[in-house]
Amino acid sequence: MATRQMIPPEPARLELEDVSAGYNGRPALSGVSFQAMHGSRVAIVGPNGAGKSTLFKALVGLLPLRSGRILIHGRPLGQHKDCVAYVPQREEVDWRFPVTVADVVMMGRYKRQGWFGRPSAADRTAVRRCLEQLGIADLAGRSIGELSGGQQQRVFLARALAQEPHILLLDEPFTGVDATTQEATLALLDALRDQGVTTLVSTHDLSLAAQRFDRVLLLNREMVAFGPPAEALSVEHIQRAFGGRVLFVNGVAVVDDCCR
Repeated sequence: MATRQMIPPEPARLELEDVSAGYNGRPALSGVSFQAMHGSRVAIVGPNGAGKSTLFKALVGLLPLRSGRILIHGRPLGQHKDCVAYVPQREEVDWRFPVTVADVVMMGRYKRQGWFGRPSAADRTAVRRCLEQLGIADLAGRSIGELSGGQQQRVFLARALAQEPHILLLDEPFTGVDATTQEATLALLDALRDQGVTTLVSTHDLSLAAQRFDRVLLLNREMVAFGPPAEALSVEHIQRAFGGRVLFVNGVAVVDDCCR
């Protein structure tokens, strides 16, 4: 059975209650319950097929729930205007689409403009600010398909930032990117925490999860553990999540490449 978190008395920005979801009648996530408090940073950790991407798709309404419920600011999912921003894994994006960097970032403003609205001066200012924050203002007129993997990742981060979300979901943002992009992403997470934005980030890097996040959600189709890194990333919990595919070197967990 999954470990259940005690419910604190104060309200959470994000609450999941016994959430289950899946594909084509097959469960991919079962009975997940946790709370991410206002402005917290949560690392989502687990092997391939553990349900990390499934969780994110459920949180943005791309995948219907089989059971349970999701609350944001105490209200059911779907009752908020553009409250959750989602940056998917890079391989899920068709980078051949003929669109410029500035156009991609402007997509983060669409729900504010309405279906037939035109970008306002405020929208253009927001786009420029987000491009500058991610260090890619000079790429504004470039086609998205011409960029490196790290540059593309920063463009999608800028798009999410332009949305001005209360909750930001990043699915494997550190996979296959250069050190500059990784540092830019971590700096963005620092800035968002100062602004009270709640962030959920899936990662295979156990050391990063332990050092840079307030809470860790350890998944393997159900919740293995949720809490401060020192508690959630115990030897017992990591072995339950990853099975025999984890080595411990000088007390540090190293995940076998086959389960990434």
